[in-house]
Amino acid sequence: MAADLELVRALSLRENGLATVSTVRADGTVHSSVVNAGVFEDPVTKVPGVAFVAMGGVKKLDLFRRAGHATITFRRGWEWAAVQGRTHLIGPDDPDPDFDPAGLPRLLREVFIAATGTHDDWDEYDRVMAAERRVAVFLTANRVSGNR
Repeated sequence: MAADLELVRALSLRENGLATVSTVRADGTVHSSVVNAGVFEDPVTKVPGVAFVAMGGVKKLDLFRRAGHATITFRRGWEWAAVQGRTHLIGPDDPDPDFDPAGLPRLLREVFIAATGTHDDWDEYDRVMAAERRVAVFLTANRVSGNR
C-alpha cells in the first residue's frame, strides 16, 4: 500500500521519533541502529525527507558516506512506514559548500525538535553537540512505503 511523509510524521510523533535506520556495509550485510528521527526538509537541496542527529565518529556515518543511501523505518503497533533514499550529512566532519557552518548549531536544534526532542538548556545542548562533533543526517524520500 502507498504511504507518504504525513504517515511517517504521524508515526514519528507517536513515540519520540524512534526509528530503525539501515544501510549496507562493504561486504553487503546490513547495518541497522535505532535513532530519533523526524520529517524534515534538507536545508541545501530543499527536498523533503527524514532527518536525525548522529554522534560524530560512529560507524553508521562512515557507512552513509560510502553507500550514499539508507532506509529508515518507523513502526507503531501494526502500522509502519519506510523511507528509502540518498543520505546527505552536514556537520563538522561533513561540511557542505552550500551550507554556512555557522548555522550548524541551529540546524542540529531544528532536527532534534523535528524528532520530538526537547531541552531545558539550549546553550548546553549546543556545547555538547559541538564537543561530540554531532552531524545532521538527511535522508531524501525517494521512496516511501508502508502498510497504509
